[in-house]
Amino acid sequence: MSAADHPDQARIGVIGGSGLYRLLEDATQVEVGTPYGSPSSPLAVGLLNGERVAFLARHGTGHTIPPQRVNYRANLWALASRGVVAIIGSSAVGSLSPAMPSESFVVPDQLIDRTRDRIDTFYDGPDVQHLAFADPFDPGIRRLLIDALTSRSERFAPTGTTVVISGPRFSTRAESKGWRSLGADIVNMTQYPEAALAAELNLGYASLSFVTDTDTGHYVGDEPVTADVVFRRLSAARKRITGVIGDAVAAVPTGYAPRDLIDPDAVARVMARDRSSP
Repeated sequence: MSAADHPDQARIGVIGGSGLYRLLEDATQVEVGTPYGSPSSPLAVGLLNGERVAFLARHGTGHTIPPQRVNYRANLWALASRGVVAIIGSSAVGSLSPAMPSESFVVPDQLIDRTRDRIDTFYDGPDVQHLAFADPFDPGIRRLLIDALTSRSERFAPTGTTVVISGPRFSTRAESKGWRSLGADIVNMTQYPEAALAAELNLGYASLSFVTDTDTGHYVGDEPVTADVVFRRLSAARKRITGVIGDAVAAVPTGYAPRDLIDPDAVARVMARDRSSP
């Protein structure tokens, strides 16, 4: 029996963002200990469109973990420990561009980190590794999301730059103007360090970003974002979001191999760490 056939193992992972706390029916709940503490939720391992998937709720199953308190290292380590090599992360984002209206999708290809005090590496000494991060999202997984969105005739942008802020508050008008001046197209609170940590474990990671708002309401007729607006639009779009994820999962090639951005031996050393101590 291969690792992917084991009921506790999967080669594809999905990280559910705000509004997406459950994805699989009849899944096995797997509690995973890590050297970095507990992940946000148990892993739910089961079938989605014929593929075995490990699902993790980024904010906990009851949305009890704010973005600045997510244990990103534990989440990524837990998924990798179950055999995951490809990850789709769902995210709610605010639009900073008129080309990316509310209730459309974005498949970002770049990000700008504006978070504070987040632990964002597995290699904090004495084993020092320097991640090549010019292209933060995996091109192969991005292509699968783009194909799935196209086949469903969804409105989406195939590229975009995310500015990741600490949260949990939303931006001021001055900050939002600043994000646009930096060249950002969308704003989010969780894509960093999630993308970087996935890359440090040589996992293929891409974000399916759903636009819930226009941040501070900088387009004529728009109102500033509120949490109520975000959750209402996410709830209404849930089937659209999970449908795209399911199509992309089914299209991951059997022989999919992510990029080796870090020495595989260094990754192996991280994965061999004692789960009881960082």
